[in-house]
Amino acid sequence: VVSSLLMAMGMMMMPPVTVSLPFKLIFFVLVDGWRLVAGSLIQSFAASLPPPH
Repeated sequence: VVSSLLMAMGMMMMPPVTVSLPFKLIFFVLVDGWRLVAGSLIQSFAASLPPPH
């Protein structure tokens, strides 16, 4: 999608990653990605611990 838009705007030499990476980072922050990643890591670590005696 990004490369198609860049071609339509005449920016053939601009790499699509230059445009798409900021949008991906903004989307990650908007959906609260850090909380999701940290929460799943904590849950997986807690699930692997042996039960207390």
